[in-house]
Amino acid sequence: MTVFVHPNGLCESADVGDGTRVWAFAHVMAGAKIGRDCNIGGGAFVESNVVLGDNVTVKNNVLVFEGVTCENDVFLGPNAVFTNDLRPRSHQKLGREALLATLVCEGATLGAGTVVVCGITIGRHSFAGAGAVLTADVPAHAFMVGNPARRKGWVCRCGHRLDARLRCPECGTEHRLLSESEGLTATGE
Repeated sequence: MTVFVHPNGLCESADVGDGTRVWAFAHVMAGAKIGRDCNIGGGAFVESNVVLGDNVTVKNNVLVFEGVTCENDVFLGPNAVFTNDLRPRSHQKLGREALLATLVCEGATLGAGTVVVCGITIGRHSFAGAGAVLTADVPAHAFMVGNPARRKGWVCRCGHRLDARLRCPECGTEHRLLSESEGLTATGE
């Protein structure tokens, strides 16, 4: 396999996995680590020291700044944006050590236009609805909406909302609550 970079795309990283595609007007900076079979859409920007696991989808115009790690199978919807500085000022040039890291855990989805305030962890298989502003840690399997985002329910790994018994009406997977802060785990996970 190989890496595909559109003639109008720019991939400066030497650490990109097989099968990854970088589309027109996307920019992947040197020092970014990109896994296998990723799709980086047009106009996306991936800064140095970002880590994307395998099979990560970065839709058009997503901005992923230094300090962000996305584990495998993460979906970043169109125009999603990450921050890495809680108090940005143009006259203050902070070093890497002052930036706050963000972790997006395996299988999480960030809908179109999601804003992620730095320094948080977004739990496994969680789902942020379009336009959500994530300002605090997100539990595993949580369905988050609003500004600031609040949990409005739970979702299955397959993406469907769970019923009151924490069962997926689509695939039948049953879940159990670990704690309000940790979120859910699926039976057999």
